[in-house]
Amino acid sequence: MKTLITGATGLIGQALTQSLLNDGHAIVVLSRKPEMVRARIGVEVYQWEPEVGPPPAEALREVDAVVHLAGESVAARRWTAEQKRRIRNSRMVGTRNLVAGLQAATTRPSVLVSASAVGFYGDRGDEQLDERASAGHDFLSGVCQEWERESGRAGELGMRVVQVRVGVVLSAEGGALPRMLPAFKLGVAGRLGSGQQWFPWIHIADIVGLFRHAMQAPQLSGPMNGAAPGIVTNAEFTKVLASVLHRPAFLPAPRLALNFALGEMSELLLASLRVVPRVAMETGYQFRYPELKAALEDLLRRPRAAAAPA
Repeated sequence: MKTLITGATGLIGQALTQSLLNDGHAIVVLSRKPEMVRARIGVEVYQWEPEVGPPPAEALREVDAVVHLAGESVAARRWTAEQKRRIRNSRMVGTRNLVAGLQAATTRPSVLVSASAVGFYGDRGDEQLDERASAGHDFLSGVCQEWERESGRAGELGMRVVQVRVGVVLSAEGGALPRMLPAFKLGVAGRLGSGQQWFPWIHIADIVGLFRHAMQAPQLSGPMNGAAPGIVTNAEFTKVLASVLHRPAFLPAPRLALNFALGEMSELLLASLRVVPRVAMETGYQFRYPELKAALEDLLRRPRAAAAPA
């Protein structure tokens, strides 16, 4: 199987690319910095500026599946008006240009698997959110809705389209977990806000597994939640992480302090998203790490790989 991947240098992209390579798949990567990717991974790479135009036609030649992960990080910096524009355009315009490239292709891949995010639902308290739940009304929800509309246009080309609504990915190699560890190891961490907000986490092995499941399961189309079934509140997550590290966790971060420090981006930490992976389970996906304690024990006991060059 030949798979084209955008965003291959991100947390999910690196893990997915390696997983597919390990199983003998051919990989093509679209990147702004092809030489860097070629040096890191050693695969076929083509240069692509997502917000400028469609990818080169030769990149899509004989490709069976496309996995679209590219997009500006929502947690990289404070949400100024300019940063919000980047977050939105990197997803909407980039996805629109990718679909335009697919439309022009001589032969089209059979499936497009595009990232989305659980932010689609907005802050919903204790409501259970499977893929049938309605969208929210905040900035991130609006971005996710537009993002999914753009990727969904590939369905008009006869392609199967799956949108994976990604939760908080737990990995020893990057993302949220390594940022949390120093404070927890010093015993100066605690719940965020009230701690009662639901925390939609997922182990890196399972988010990779879900993207591969979406590529390979012909009965699957439309949105699929990328979160573990063992959902916990923020307070429960804090308690389990502290327990696995054998450290206390008693210094909460108040909502007002988070709002002051992070501005509107504090929504990422304080929103309550009780996400249920109904589609994944109904289509036969078996989670390797359905419960938080086992997931954290696996990630924190394994030796961390050497950091890749920037």
